Amino acid sequence: MPKKNKKKNKKRKDKEEKKESAVDERSQRSLKEAFYSRPSKKQETHDFWDNQPVPKLDEDVQQIGPIETKNVEDVRKTPYALPNGFEWFALDLKNKIDVDGLYNLLSDHYVEDDDNMFRFNYSREFLQWALMPPNFLKKWHLAVRVTNNKKLVACITAIPAEISVQHNNIKMVEINFLCVHKKLRTKRLAPVLIKEITRRVNEENIWQAAYTAGVVIPKPVAKNQYWHRSFDPKKLVDIGFSSIPRNSTLGRMIRLAKLGKPPNFLQQTRKMEKKDCKPVCKLLADYLKQFKYHPVLKEEDIEHWFLPREDVIQTYVVEKENKITDFFSFYCLKSHVMKNEKHKDLNAVYSYYNVPNTESWLDLMNAALHKAKEEKKDVFNCLNVMENKEESLEKLKFGPGDGYLQYYLYNYKTPELKPNEVGLVLM
Repeated sequence: MPKKNKKKNKKRKDKEEKKESAVDERSQRSLKEAFYSRPSKKQETHDFWDNQPVPKLDEDVQQIGPIETKNVEDVRKTPYALPNGFEWFALDLKNKIDVDGLYNLLSDHYVEDDDNMFRFNYSREFLQWALMPPNFLKKWHLAVRVTNNKKLVACITAIPAEISVQHNNIKMVEINFLCVHKKLRTKRLAPVLIKEITRRVNEENIWQAAYTAGVVIPKPVAKNQYWHRSFDPKKLVDIGFSSIPRNSTLGRMIRLAKLGKPPNFLQQTRKMEKKDCKPVCKLLADYLKQFKYHPVLKEEDIEHWFLPREDVIQTYVVEKENKITDFFSFYCLKSHVMKNEKHKDLNAVYSYYNVPNTESWLDLMNAALHKAKEEKKDVFNCLNVMENKEESLEKLKFGPGDGYLQYYLYNYKTPELKPNEVGLVLM
């Protein structure tokens, strides 16, 4: 065959493989994306949110700043009322019984996909990491229990944070883990949980909050998309997470999922240690300044959020001539596989914060993929925040998911942000 035809055939084959890989990735059913893409049952009226200090859905927001201003003296002194037979409870996450109770509630009743095939399985260690940063408050780990048997049936959490919005640094909280027992979802506990956690946060003279959701409520400040990179297509197909695209085979999916050549600097990469906190803090702070919505982290925060914990968070630094030049990180989150006799868990990782300095973003993410694969993970997920852009992700055989994650701010207005203007990752 003439060389010219060989080149043409190779180009055509590469193009087909790239297209096929994208189709394969789009067929993946990320658990987060399945949840986040659920439509709200009451998209139009939003009775609860229409009475909160948040912009209306149809409001053209141009201003930046708080929506309402209050004083601590204005805060309600007593907790909001619960239905008879239930009581408020502040979780002590240093106490094994309380950690077990929270784990069991979330493990049985937190986020599922629409077909009830997968459910998030945040480990006990993950929950302690996510909810016990420096200066956390026990009263913000809020739960509802049954009065007579003390069983946990609902929860919502807040942790302290400092976040920069349009270059304004604001002390606020991050809200997470809103969960209500399946049998109690007709009792309208969620609005009461939100009001009570707001009251407890306001008691500390904090008036803003950051949170995310898959449903569209008043009013998102940003809309970001999940992307996915398969490591184990056979398992993902077996459990129904992925499907085999038309005109393809499982063998071809497995071949396409193989990682490319690792970057040359991988041998200069190691797990982060405590001594690295100061340079990592400086690298991250300098890097995040380019984004309009990002966390402001001190050294003690870096130590908590980035030092490696097995099956929770992994951070790798690039060290050249005894200097930390770049780093990448990802957190580990399993899901229960509920309708499969062979596999019980889906082992996913999520891209966290990556700082390219002397290396390119593409090489840094390639290194992250190799490290995650070494840890026997099934799939690598990331949001299109920061420099996680479509053209770069596609080069690494990521495919776009169908779901979107909405970012929100409570009691703060800002014009809508583009995906790459967001520098914040919430679990």
